[in-house]
Amino acid sequence: MVSKRRLSKSEDKETLTENASTVDQIVFQRKLFQTLRKHPSYPKIIEEFVNGLESYIEDQDIFRNCLLSCERLQNEEASMGTSYSKSLIKLLLGIDILQPAIIKTLFEKLPEFLFESTNSDGINMPRLIISQLKWLDRVVDGKDLTTKIMQLISIAPVHLQHDFITSLPEILGDSQHADVGKELSDLLTENISLTVPILDVLSSLRLDLQLLSKVRQLVMGKLSSVKLGDLPVIIKFILHSITAMDALEVISELRERLDVQHCILPPLFLASQSRMKNKGQTRSSGNQENSDEDCVFLVFDIIKSAVRYEKTISDAWIKAIEHIASESEHKTFDLVMLLIIYSTNTQAKKYIERVLRNKIRSGCFNKDLLQSTFYVHYLVLKDVCPSILSLAQNLLHSLDQSIILFGSLLYRYAFKFFDTYCQQEVIGALVTHICSGNEAEVDIALDVLLELVVVNLSAMRLNAVFVKGILDYLDKMSPRQIRKLFYLLSTMAFSQQLEGSSHIQDDMHLVIRKQLSSTIFKYKLIGIVGAITMAGIMALDRSRFSSLIQGKADLSNEQYTQVTSLLQLVHSCSKQSPQASVLYYDEFANMIQIVKLAPKVLEWVGQTIFNDFQDAFVVDLCAVPKGNYPFPVKALYGLEEYNSQDGIAINLLPLLFSQDFAEDEGRRTSQESDHKLVSPMCLAPYFRLLRLCVEKQHNGNLEEIDGLLDCPILLTDLEPGERLESMSDKERSFICSLICLTLNWFREVVNAFCQQMSPEMKGKVLTRLKHIVELQGILEKYLAATPDCSPPLGAFDLETLAVTPHASTVFSAKIKKQGITGRRNRKAGGNKTSSHDMISKEDGSECDPTPSNRGQLEKEFKGKEEKTVSLQNHHLLFRELDMEVFCILRCGLLTKFILDTEMHTEATEVVQLQPPELLFLLEDLSHKVENMLTPSVARRVPFLKGKGNQNIGLSHVQQRTGQEIVHCIIQLLTPMCNHLENIHNYFQCLPAENHSVVDGPGMQAQEYRLMSSCYQRLLQIFHGLFAWSGFFQAENQNLLYSALQVLSKRLKPRERDQSLEQLLSQSFHYLQNFHHSIPSFQSALYLIRLLMVILEKSRTPTQNKEKIASLARHFLCRMWPSGEKEKSSILNDQLHALLSIYLEHTDSVLKAIEEIAGVGVPELMNSSKDASSSTFPTLTGHTFVIFFRVMMAELVKTVKGLQAGTAADSQQVHEEKLLYWNMAVRDFSILINLIKVFDSRPVLHVCLKYGRLFVEVFLKQCMPLLDFSFRKHREDVLSLLGTFQLNTRLLHHLCGHSKIQQDMKLTKHVPFLKKTLELLVCRVKAMLILNNCREAFWLGNLKNRDLQGEEIVSQNSQESRADESEDDTSSQVSKSKATEDGEEDEASDREKEQDSDESDDDTD
Repeated sequence: MVSKRRLSKSEDKETLTENASTVDQIVFQRKLFQTLRKHPSYPKIIEEFVNGLESYIEDQDIFRNCLLSCERLQNEEASMGTSYSKSLIKLLLGIDILQPAIIKTLFEKLPEFLFESTNSDGINMPRLIISQLKWLDRVVDGKDLTTKIMQLISIAPVHLQHDFITSLPEILGDSQHADVGKELSDLLTENISLTVPILDVLSSLRLDLQLLSKVRQLVMGKLSSVKLGDLPVIIKFILHSITAMDALEVISELRERLDVQHCILPPLFLASQSRMKNKGQTRSSGNQENSDEDCVFLVFDIIKSAVRYEKTISDAWIKAIEHIASESEHKTFDLVMLLIIYSTNTQAKKYIERVLRNKIRSGCFNKDLLQSTFYVHYLVLKDVCPSILSLAQNLLHSLDQSIILFGSLLYRYAFKFFDTYCQQEVIGALVTHICSGNEAEVDIALDVLLELVVVNLSAMRLNAVFVKGILDYLDKMSPRQIRKLFYLLSTMAFSQQLEGSSHIQDDMHLVIRKQLSSTIFKYKLIGIVGAITMAGIMALDRSRFSSLIQGKADLSNEQYTQVTSLLQLVHSCSKQSPQASVLYYDEFANMIQIVKLAPKVLEWVGQTIFNDFQDAFVVDLCAVPKGNYPFPVKALYGLEEYNSQDGIAINLLPLLFSQDFAEDEGRRTSQESDHKLVSPMCLAPYFRLLRLCVEKQHNGNLEEIDGLLDCPILLTDLEPGERLESMSDKERSFICSLICLTLNWFREVVNAFCQQMSPEMKGKVLTRLKHIVELQGILEKYLAATPDCSPPLGAFDLETLAVTPHASTVFSAKIKKQGITGRRNRKAGGNKTSSHDMISKEDGSECDPTPSNRGQLEKEFKGKEEKTVSLQNHHLLFRELDMEVFCILRCGLLTKFILDTEMHTEATEVVQLQPPELLFLLEDLSHKVENMLTPSVARRVPFLKGKGNQNIGLSHVQQRTGQEIVHCIIQLLTPMCNHLENIHNYFQCLPAENHSVVDGPGMQAQEYRLMSSCYQRLLQIFHGLFAWSGFFQAENQNLLYSALQVLSKRLKPRERDQSLEQLLSQSFHYLQNFHHSIPSFQSALYLIRLLMVILEKSRTPTQNKEKIASLARHFLCRMWPSGEKEKSSILNDQLHALLSIYLEHTDSVLKAIEEIAGVGVPELMNSSKDASSSTFPTLTGHTFVIFFRVMMAELVKTVKGLQAGTAADSQQVHEEKLLYWNMAVRDFSILINLIKVFDSRPVLHVCLKYGRLFVEVFLKQCMPLLDFSFRKHREDVLSLLGTFQLNTRLLHHLCGHSKIQQDMKLTKHVPFLKKTLELLVCRVKAMLILNNCREAFWLGNLKNRDLQGEEIVSQNSQESRADESEDDTSSQVSKSKATEDGEEDEASDREKEQDSDESDDDTD
């Protein structure tokens, strides 16, 4: 048989020499196995067979053929076999009785080839031999095979070690994984170069978690020393070896090591950016750079796969980032990972958004970190661009400015770093925000687009078609947003840096001309805004770019012609409407103020406006227009004495008369056809335009027009006196319009000359300010007498269309002109010529009432009894004051010497910023601060809905950023502190003179009110400044520091280089010192709020928290002066706010509530009807409901914050909490029993609402405490339940009372309250059962009762009095005879129809 097998092998040799087999391989294995197994000399025949095989394969060629797969020769009989053919050795290894011997033979042969090079045919013999062991159907002796292959790995060359190791999972069975894993981990420790193949294999083996953890820690420590090419395999192993138990720990360590060592690769990405910018240039190391980039991408691909399919890993990664508190510990890798997880795991999006919002608010994720993230990882982030845009869109929906800013930065960097397709998506997303209708989103999206135009103008031009689509949504955009949009389009169309924008220019001209020629007035106004904005870009002075771009810096003749033609077109289209003209002049003035125009254009504009203004509004005093006017025309409000033949005047009354009277009477002046159409409404805006042109041309010097500051106005006597009632409505309306136009003229004059440094000019500006205050008082009287009067608006904008109808009225007047150059250049003539010499003192006496001031106050008070209206709601009638006007607050005492003809002092006059003028300035400034720095919470408005008009009349200040406004106010802090201290001194000294100044003489009462209002406005401005949310942003910290320094130096002027905490503390103490002189409750509330916002910025607010509470209590315990018209000057919402502040900041809320309810309220009940509590004078019969509501709400809020505790807590903790709940229930009992005396509907509603909430908190927080405190503190628990039972009984009475009263507002709370009381009964019973005291729980009968305890007799109860207890039950917890007395608690089951009212059977 042996010889036959050898012969068979010899035959096979010839066949296998050709690497082919003529028999089926499975048949061959089966026959060979049967032959060997049935051989008589078995098992010895196995050894002989193997020896024969060894001698047969001594020839390398034969051995190689035996290792190669055999081709099968197909025949007709064998057509169903597999197409896969195994090698001869593989066939023999498949026979179990031969496998161990064959494996031994292979391992003996393999060392012969370890160090041989690859054959000429490309076959690597060691790899070929090892491949025979892969995917065997069965391994007979796996342990022996493992030993042999590991020994082989230890002696093999490095390149073969890699192959042998990676082949292990395909060779070994599952039972050998543990042994192999242990040996591979030992090998990993010895040879770091095998890290990649070993980790690759370990990832494929089923290993013990402890072993994997050990290996993971080993490779984690070697992350710093591995090559970049090995990193993907290492990261894959680490992520695959994570379990739910150690996920957070592993991810935290991996995040720290991976980011620091391998992910921030500036040289790599700098090289990548260089290649992007220099495409086509030769690169010597391009292959290496590409390889490194591929490794980085592969790392992120592995991470993406892990976080996509393993929720444990993604959650752990988010938590690892969330738990980092320090800003400095955050890396760019953190942001990248959050964005990757956001794009791959839809379920974690809300979680990631929450983490991002918290990190942004805390300042951990800032602009610098985000910029670095995009700069380093932009190639990776490009793949998740849609998710980044989705995240940015969600962040822009926030109300937090810091979050909105972060979302806008995502858009900006995505556009800057990504390709053209992503840029198009960014523009599309921003356009969607603009069309959303949310004002905040529209503003930030337009700001982003404006910045993108600066960053990459050429890319923006490629997407111009998307931006132009916004023009279809102009209807609901504010003027400020329309300006931004046209500025954006104009920049893309008319920038000279790039060519190829002619199509955008054509579209812009087409749109604007269409709007200007529209018959719809609103579109005409939009066209005016767009045209002026476009003209500003076209006429931009580009001299500063002359060194950067080629060509002329100034405008070409063609461009100059385009600009002037466009401006003339706008003028011609708007002159038929006074409102359109006003908008045109205001827009033109704003554009000149912001944009630096080319000198040629500015010169043309200035000359044209100068001449037109003189023609339209200026007349000589010697040529006053004649006419049949209803009132005598006089030149009033001149600041200098003029001869009848000298000087100029503003022609106001004749112009207004031609509109209001002449048209109705059908009369026209004979000179109408020879002169231009003009409107007096245009006087103030036209002058503003003229003033700004002169400022720009002469660097702020206004000498050319300073004659307009002191020139008179053609008016009539405006003081109504006794003739007010005898005037017709039309005459009164005419005077109202005349006063409004005069006021607006004075306002623009003050805007123009407020910054002039000459003492003479300062005095004149103060005088004009005094005139404004006087005229406003007169206007109030006329408006009160003429309720239907509609004076012309001071400023006209798109937002005013919803406020007032459009009237297109034109009129004419004869106008003569004389130069308006200042009169100071005229020669003196006559005996009444005067000159001025002003001496300025910066002393602190701005607010001390001088004799002239008191005279003015008396004059104002004389008219107090006349009917007047407040102008606070009529701000649309007046021109807006610029922020620069408030520099008048710096003015000290100005002394004006009136000289005679020989330059000798004839008289001395004091011109001072008096309280009325101070209050006027402070009211305007506080209005600006309230609207610009402390806006109300943004409300999402649908795009097709109208927007509010709260910012109408603030168009000028809206063009400034919040930082600019804050900077302006900080510059005014010192003079405002001076005024605040002077008013403080006034009220400090006042009680010594007259303790009842409010009820004293009229002059003193009026003076008191003025000073009190100034005090309140100053505190309001301070609060608005320091409550600005921008102070929390890092870039605005210097502004906060500067503001605090001003306040701090009022206490310690010599100290320097103080920390922020020191400045906050000193500022707090400085402001706190004013509480002694607070004149009104409103001022007190503003002072408290101001101290609170100062305290919020401190890192240690608890130190001064008690001072807030003490101060609030001081104000609550103070008697405040009452107004004359109302019973109390304290408003309910203000009292609610101050009382809430007191209870929130006090050390013990429960003691404070007990003091008010147990001391203050009884004092109120024992006093007369209109009196108040002696301890808390603010507690009166009218304000009781406010006190009651706040105390109930704060009581519920306080007990909610107390944790229930557990049985594991110490005995001391249980006793403290039990004592706390005893105090809380006692306070609740005191408050609830007050409804027996104060039973008004609001009080009962508060009791029902907060009573139920208190019982719910008692169930959740207190009952678990009673469960494990009952046995050790039985008496205390029963006492607590006894007190609480009386309260719940009263709540039952209140439910019955509410249903009897049939008050829907009260009864809607009854079902919820009853349900809560039922739960309480069941919970008390469960507590007693838990403590083996079930016999103490018993049920009684209930009767319906009202608040006074009287039984409520219903129809059903009369019919079934014998069955009272059918539906009503009551429960009590009673003491047994041996241990305790009973303590009752109410219970109620659900009742039917009218029997649902519950009451307790009072058997005590």
